[in-house]
Amino acid sequence: MAIQWFPGHMNKAKKELQERLGGIDVVIEMLDARLPASSANPMIAQIAKRKTSIKVLNKQDLADPAVTAIWLNWYRSHPGTSAIALDASEKSPSQRLIEACLDAAPNRGSVDKPLRVVICGIPNVGKSTLINSISGRRIAKTGNEPGITKGQQRIMLTDEIELFDTPGMLWPKIMVPQGGYNLAASGAVGRNAMDEEEVALELLAYLIRYYARELDARYNIGDIAGMQDWQVLEQIGRKRGGMLPGGRVNIQKASEIVLADFRSGAMGRLSLERPDEWKAWEKAAKEAAVIRLAEKEAARLEREARVAKAAKRR
Repeated sequence: MAIQWFPGHMNKAKKELQERLGGIDVVIEMLDARLPASSANPMIAQIAKRKTSIKVLNKQDLADPAVTAIWLNWYRSHPGTSAIALDASEKSPSQRLIEACLDAAPNRGSVDKPLRVVICGIPNVGKSTLINSISGRRIAKTGNEPGITKGQQRIMLTDEIELFDTPGMLWPKIMVPQGGYNLAASGAVGRNAMDEEEVALELLAYLIRYYARELDARYNIGDIAGMQDWQVLEQIGRKRGGMLPGGRVNIQKASEIVLADFRSGAMGRLSLERPDEWKAWEKAAKEAAVIRLAEKEAARLEREARVAKAAKRR
């Protein structure tokens, strides 16, 4: 199943961001610390490629701290890019963001020459919550459903820094399948665009590999070694009361439990990807795309040959 979700307001947000970037000094892209690469929008990378960039790995309190450290070093190794990690428990997120902005553009940031910054990211990544925390009042709408913010907002971060907030934005075609599943698991994709059972199974397959101890601690499954993802999902359904008449497991309910627990952090601090893994997934996706294109071209040539052959018979 290919996961894609690009409502109309996201296309509008893309156009508005393109128009706004002309006068922007720094682009802040907020990422989900549990899935930094999956939550990085390639459209933003393309339209803001000549701008100074700050990657904010948000929700670090939900992510594996050792893996987050690897990602921070990885982003900081890219020219023109800095990276920080934040979460909702930060005492002074505004100060850390201000410092990162001033470091990124040291020649701006005065009353006469304010630093103009745009913040963007995928839906449900915590952008609005951060902005409300920074401002000390409820400026941005927040919610558990992706796509709450629908238009740009202007906030004075300080007298010297002007911040523009943008709606959460995905991209029209998610090329890396694992990235699509990770986005769906995190809650960045609308429910109508995914099969929750399939997403839960993909999530469990990864967690069994890296976080079997955390799964057992949460669901009291016991020895997970050798178990398949569907077997673990069934066990979770039995342990958490997801049962139907006749002793059958309610797989839909079990899937919802798994996804809710991951999103809330109830399973512990988990990360769903590492830089080397992402590179391998991306390479495989590109190779698959080349094969699909070649197959499509071969099918087109075959159709044309059949048409030409039929025309000669007439």
